Amino acid sequence: MKKAIRILGVFMLVFVATLSFASCSSDDDPVNNDFFAGTYKGSISYNDGSTNNSTDNGSVFVTKIASGTKYNFGFSNGIPDLNGVEFQQSGDHTLVMVGANATSYIRIDNNELKILYIKDGKTWTANCTR
Repeated sequence: MKKAIRILGVFMLVFVATLSFASCSSDDDPVNNDFFAGTYKGSISYNDGSTNNSTDNGSVFVTKIASGTKYNFGFSNGIPDLNGVEFQQSGDHTLVMVGANATSYIRIDNNELKILYIKDGKTWTANCTR
């Protein structure tokens, strides 16, 4: 019985891993998917006046949350995350942050992520691709 449970557990692990890799390909479009999760790699930075953290080999993990118009951005290298940022569609395959202006701008599509986000004296930047 223990052997059957172990085999079933391994099978389920392999199935879930395969499903998660297949569902998050680099061809996924953040605009047209009800669920979107993707990693963008490139240069990222963060500055809050006392801390300056930047790298050319960073990553940003982007997820679409349940509302369908809000996204979370999980940065590598100890940079604080940006959560609950609202977007609107701009063109066929591009999302632009609601309220974007010269000092706060996030643009995402299936290949690129561009961030210049300034809030409360803190600045996040990203220039990444998938």
